[in-house]
Amino acid sequence: MHSHNRRYWLKSGSLNLFLNVQTLIFGFGGFFLLVRMMDKHSFGIWSLFVATTTILETARNGLLQNALIQFLSASKKENHPEILSASFFISGVLTIACIILNFCIAGYLADLWHYSGLVQMFYVYNIVYIFQGALSQFQWIEQAHLSYNGTVITNIIRQGGFFFYILFCFLFPPDVSLMGLVYAQIISAFVAMAVEYFIVRKHLSFLFKVHKEWVIKLFNYGKYAFGTFISAILSNSINQMMLGAMVSADAAGVYNVALRVTNVADIPTNAVGTIVFPQSARRFAEQGKDAGKYMYEKSVGTILALLIPVLFFLVLFPHLVVNIIAGSKYNDTIPIIKITALTCLLNPFQRLFGTILDSMGKPKINFIVISLFAFVNLLLTYLFIEKYNIIGAVYATLIADLIFLIPMQIILWKEVRANFLNAFIYAARFYPEFFSTYVKPVYKKII
Repeated sequence: MHSHNRRYWLKSGSLNLFLNVQTLIFGFGGFFLLVRMMDKHSFGIWSLFVATTTILETARNGLLQNALIQFLSASKKENHPEILSASFFISGVLTIACIILNFCIAGYLADLWHYSGLVQMFYVYNIVYIFQGALSQFQWIEQAHLSYNGTVITNIIRQGGFFFYILFCFLFPPDVSLMGLVYAQIISAFVAMAVEYFIVRKHLSFLFKVHKEWVIKLFNYGKYAFGTFISAILSNSINQMMLGAMVSADAAGVYNVALRVTNVADIPTNAVGTIVFPQSARRFAEQGKDAGKYMYEKSVGTILALLIPVLFFLVLFPHLVVNIIAGSKYNDTIPIIKITALTCLLNPFQRLFGTILDSMGKPKINFIVISLFAFVNLLLTYLFIEKYNIIGAVYATLIADLIFLIPMQIILWKEVRANFLNAFIYAARFYPEFFSTYVKPVYKKII
């Protein structure tokens, strides 16, 4: 069992690290080209559009992702057809709701951000919701079976296809257009969905009848995760949206550039968080709460060990990083980056807090904490933007992170006896362990 678990963590960790690295490469690559092809206003509009559509997409996914993985992982195989039928039914209903909401808000946001072309962009983007909804379902089914190969392949197709469209526009006329970016997303999502279907089809088995009890089970489990996802994405996106409304689209674009620069910190956090959830769900079912303490402390410690050198470099050389990544016209992001780097150190504690509670079957607690965090962050963001402009949005997030770190750690101590300081101990141990396990053997072979 120990050998099997080690192989799972090694393979899953490698695949998810690769997944997050390629996401950074394609995402950063597209961003790198767009900031050079677009003026500040156009890039700000695109940033606000992406933030809005991401909120709706995340809301839909939040209700089902953890619930579907949890029940498929923990249930007998004969129950899978009922679970899948219920899941696709809920996904269809939510997709329709997203489309309706998109039609409703398009005109209002176009007026708010002073760009009439947003209406058509929102209308056409509804096609992406349909393809992306099916793609996400297929990927979660694969992850519930502790496999990530298809997820890696289809994310390369979806994100890589979008990136190469931007690259084509950069190299050849005509220049990139905002509507062209939306059409590129549609094509990339469709191809990725088709490929993932063929990869995961062996696990697909449906019933023509949707069982009400499974719809209720998925909804009852997912409703708290749904609220958590909404609160979390609002916390990440609301700053940009409020800057767009209270200051300008240009300010939202500047803030987005700062976030892009520090997004490298999300690679280890996302990679570890993705593989911890299905594994911890099984461990809690088999071993009880004792499984949570080690997984939380070790996971956070590993992430911190990977984060600290990167953030240290960002804080020491922000001018160099900004000029290489975005160009000199975005030098006003440098003070933002320095403060955002501090918030990045707190992200692993927050992310794994939710992962552990969700895998324990206690998403309600996570929902309450994250919802309160989102409310406080929203209030502070409004007050600080009014007083300090762009930099106020960053101060608001940092203060909210520090305020909620304490109750999160208290809850984890009560639930699984997780110790905040142990994460730093594991972080310190990571470097000699990594050296002795991976670097030293290679060095000996060379010598």
